[in-house]
Amino acid sequence: MKKTALFGAIALALSVAASAKEWKEVRVAIDATYKPFTYKTPDGKPTGFDVDIANALCAEMKAKCVFVEQAWDGMIPGLNAKKYDAIISSMSITEDRKKAVDFTGKYYNTPSRIVVKLGTIKNVPAELKGKKIGVLKGSTQEKYAKGELEASGAVIVPYEAQDQVYLDIKSGRLDGTVADSVEVYEGFLKTADGKGWGFVGPILNDKKYFGEGAGIAIRKSDTDLRDALNKGIKNIRANGTWKKINDKYFNFEVWGG
Repeated sequence: MKKTALFGAIALALSVAASAKEWKEVRVAIDATYKPFTYKTPDGKPTGFDVDIANALCAEMKAKCVFVEQAWDGMIPGLNAKKYDAIISSMSITEDRKKAVDFTGKYYNTPSRIVVKLGTIKNVPAELKGKKIGVLKGSTQEKYAKGELEASGAVIVPYEAQDQVYLDIKSGRLDGTVADSVEVYEGFLKTADGKGWGFVGPILNDKKYFGEGAGIAIRKSDTDLRDALNKGIKNIRANGTWKKINDKYFNFEVWGG
């Protein structure tokens, strides 16, 4: 009886060991148009807060990160089609997305804001009627804009990349955007093109639209990868690596509430 139990325990342990995948390489999807979170150096290398976080987590796993560029609205379909193994590109954890993929816990959390030309609009959403507002296609900001601003008469214009929104603001084809507050400040407002533009209205952090912060998306079947990444997030928070990366890009903490 005892031998049978022992053999059963050994068989179970061997079965678990055989089924657990050893992640020596993690293919990471990024949208490199989202400065300072994910963008490219002048020589074309991926960099930014998300990229550094991904590399830190791969180091914790003793794995190699391989970055795969992907347009934002194709991120989740590409993950489930096994084009890559994880999305580490400022993807908010939302209930809708959880239907298609699994998530780690958050690794940062920043609110969104509406940006317009200063002095043109004071009351939102009422004064946005007829205004063209550019948003990243498939983003939480697009969901918010269509759920809240469109009803007041704003014209919501989706784009494949956030930097395209800024180009059309510069050219006069848009009246504003809804974007992550940190990204839009770093990627637009603090640049020469952003002079005369600024935030209007309240901070936007309604979980109905914006979720629980940015997490790492993985396929529902890859529970071992999810667990390894969650362990990694916990470790880099504890050992100071997360703060070092945070302080490289920001003069405040983006962990959020």
